[in-house]
Amino acid sequence: MEPLHPRIRIVWVVRAVLVAAALAVAVAAAQRWLVDSLPSAAAVGVGLLLALVGVAHALLLFTNWGFELQDDALYLERGVVTFVETSVPFVRVQHVDTQFGPIERALGLSSVVVYTAGSRNADVRIPGLTPDRARSLQNTLRELAVESEAEDAV
Repeated sequence: MEPLHPRIRIVWVVRAVLVAAALAVAVAAAQRWLVDSLPSAAAVGVGLLLALVGVAHALLLFTNWGFELQDDALYLERGVVTFVETSVPFVRVQHVDTQFGPIERALGLSSVVVYTAGSRNADVRIPGLTPDRARSLQNTLRELAVESEAEDAV
């Protein structure tokens, strides 16, 4: 299994802290407008607890995330609480994108998104790749999809 780049942990930790901060602000607003009986430290406590859980989740997710190109499919394993194994047959690949958000771009990372034939929202995202590795993987997946399409033809 190929692991993700270690800097993806920073992306996930930043996202977890931002979500925790937003929820702490929501708790503070609810405390101010709806429930006067909550202690004033409740919002800070909620924010710190959520940040701690989010950071732990991000670090554990990094150790439980990997992918590999098999003979006929892209195989992914990931998860912390719920462990997910995904196999994407190359013949089902419709197109492949390389994406990067502002945090990823600042850290020199990008993601590959594999769109598959089938149901709505049928896509698989591989985060935490260097731009060179993402382009290489994108090209390899595209070539394997074209080859498998020719083999699968009637």
